[in-house]
Amino acid sequence: MSDLNRRDFLISGSAVGAALLAPEASAQTWTGQPEKGAKLRLMRWKRFVAGDEELWLANTKKFTDKYGVEVRVDSESFEDIRPKAAVAANVGSGPDIILGWYDDAHLYPDKLVPLTDVAEYLGKKYGGWYDVCRDYGMRGKEWIGLPIGANGGAMVYRKSHMKAAGFETFPTTTADYLKFAQAMHAKGTPVAHALGHASGDATTWCYWIVWGHGGKMVDKQGNVTINSPETIAALEYCKQLYATFPPGTLSWLDPSNNKAFLDGQISCTNNAISIYYVAKTSPDEKLKAMAEDIEHANWPVGPTGEGTELHQITQGMVFKYTKYPKAAKEYLRFMMEKEQYEPWQTASLGYVMQPLKAYEKSPIWTQEPKAAAFKHGLGKMRHHGYAGQLGYASAGVIADFIVVDMVAEAASGSKTPKEAAERAAARAARYYKV
Repeated sequence: MSDLNRRDFLISGSAVGAALLAPEASAQTWTGQPEKGAKLRLMRWKRFVAGDEELWLANTKKFTDKYGVEVRVDSESFEDIRPKAAVAANVGSGPDIILGWYDDAHLYPDKLVPLTDVAEYLGKKYGGWYDVCRDYGMRGKEWIGLPIGANGGAMVYRKSHMKAAGFETFPTTTADYLKFAQAMHAKGTPVAHALGHASGDATTWCYWIVWGHGGKMVDKQGNVTINSPETIAALEYCKQLYATFPPGTLSWLDPSNNKAFLDGQISCTNNAISIYYVAKTSPDEKLKAMAEDIEHANWPVGPTGEGTELHQITQGMVFKYTKYPKAAKEYLRFMMEKEQYEPWQTASLGYVMQPLKAYEKSPIWTQEPKAAAFKHGLGKMRHHGYAGQLGYASAGVIADFIVVDMVAEAASGSKTPKEAAERAAARAARYYKV
C-alpha cells in the first residue's frame, strides 16, 4: 500500500501548585464569546467512572446556562473514538469537538481550528503545562489540540494476595515484577495485562516494557530502530511474563481487565483508578471489601534504570467544519477552569490526571490516599514518539497498534521475538520516511 493510500486509509478508518501562581498569572482574563445562536456537539469516551461523566455533564449544563449554548454530548467506546474522529476529519462533518487520544491531532492538523489562544491563557493562569502536554498539543509553535488530561495508568493490585505470594511491598523493578507474577500465578491469583487493541491499557504497558529495556521505535533523527537487541530483550521478558497470565488476554480490550479484576479472576493489572472507584462505590458488600484491599503502585523500573511511563492522554480537538469555533473554544476553556476542573477530578477520584501544574493542588490528591500513584503521572510521562518527534508518523504507528501487536506476537509465541521486532520495523517504516 502506498504511503498516500495508507494515510488516506488511516484517516478514513482509523510542582507548581495554585498557591504558587504569580498574581499576574492568576489575574489572566479571557475575552472570548460564543457566536449568537451557537449549538455544539461533543464526542468523548464512554465512562468507566460514573463521577467523571456525571460531573462532565453537570459542568456542560453550567456552560449552557451561562452562555445559552446547547451542547450535545455523545459517548463512545475507547476503541471507537479514534476511527470516528478520523472519519469526521476526512469527510468534513461530525462533532464540533472531539476528545481524542494521544497525538490524533497530528494525523489531520490542517483540519483543526488552532487553539493557541486558549492554551496560552490556561497555561499562564494555571502554573503552566507539563512538557509532555506541549509535545502532544503543539505542532511547531501552534496548539492544534488542547490536553484535557490523561486516564492515568498505575499498577492496581490486591494487597492481601501480594502478601500471600510472599511480597511485603510491591516490586519496584521489572526483574522483581516477573518474580512477583510467577509467585502470584502459583497462588492462583495471577497478574494479567491486555494484549488486544486496547487504546489505553494495552498500549501503555507495552510501550512501558519496551522502553524500560532500552528499546524505542525511532531515534532522534526519526530512523526506525525498534528491531534492536534492547527490544528483543524486552520481548523475551514478555514471553516469561505472559506465561503467568490467564487465557484470553490476547483479545482483551480496555474494559476486559477491569471486569476480570472485579470478578476475582486476576489480582494485578495496569489500569486507571476506575477499578478501585467501582469497588468503592458499589452497593455490593463483596466489592466494597475488595476496595479496602486494593492498592496502587507506580510502574516498576526496567533495566535502563529510568522511569518510562506512558499514559492515555486525551486532547480536545475543534474541527474546521464547525460553524461555531468561538463557542467550541469557549467550551473547552470553561471546562478547564478551576471551578469546573477540580470538582470533576474529585468526583472521579483522580481518574483523569491533570495537564496543568496548578491542579496538583486539587482536593482529590489529599482526600483519597489511594490515588497518590496518579498525582504526578503527566509530569513523569514521555511521549510515545520517543526518541523522535510527534507527528503524522508517530500518530499512525500508535493508531495501527504496531508496538502492541509486536509484544502480543512475541509473548504468545506466534512469532519469535526477532520475527516480531522485524515485522514491527517493517510496518513502522511505512509511516516513517526519512
